[in-house]
Amino acid sequence: MFGAVKNLLSNLTGDAGPRSQANDHNLRLATAALLTRVATVDRDMSEARREALHTVLQSKFTLDDHATGRLLEEAFVINRRAIDLYHFTRELNEMLDDDGRSQLVQMMWEVVYADGHANEFDKNIIWRAADLLGVSSRRRVELRQMVAASRAAPSQVRDVPQSPAFPAMASELLPTM
Repeated sequence: MFGAVKNLLSNLTGDAGPRSQANDHNLRLATAALLTRVATVDRDMSEARREALHTVLQSKFTLDDHATGRLLEEAFVINRRAIDLYHFTRELNEMLDDDGRSQLVQMMWEVVYADGHANEFDKNIIWRAADLLGVSSRRRVELRQMVAASRAAPSQVRDVPQSPAFPAMASELLPTM
């Protein structure tokens, strides 16, 4: 776990290193850390948000329960050490295209709306993160409306579509302990 944290921190500070399989883990870790920050912006994470965060990450990266739990543990450590959103979004901007960044904003809304509503703190942090990710205000609002509508209609499928820019991770790319 500490190796992955060290890897992400070195990438966030600009230290160059091997960027093969580590990129996939860094993408997962930066995504999880940003989503964790969003989920806890104004309070401790609710059980509904914790479950949504686990589900979104597990689905997006095709992880099992154990791997998702480890990823979240690492994300909490990274999140506690981070002082702002820029560190997460800078790393994600380097790894994702426009579609991937939009999908990430959609994932943020999925986590926030897990407990039924988005308050002003939630909306503000997503606005700031989306802005740092280069996702337009119009697109951010469209994604919010789409997620809110899917929450109102529980029979709709809420999967985040896959894209080559934000690919599902194969099980062989999972870090080993």
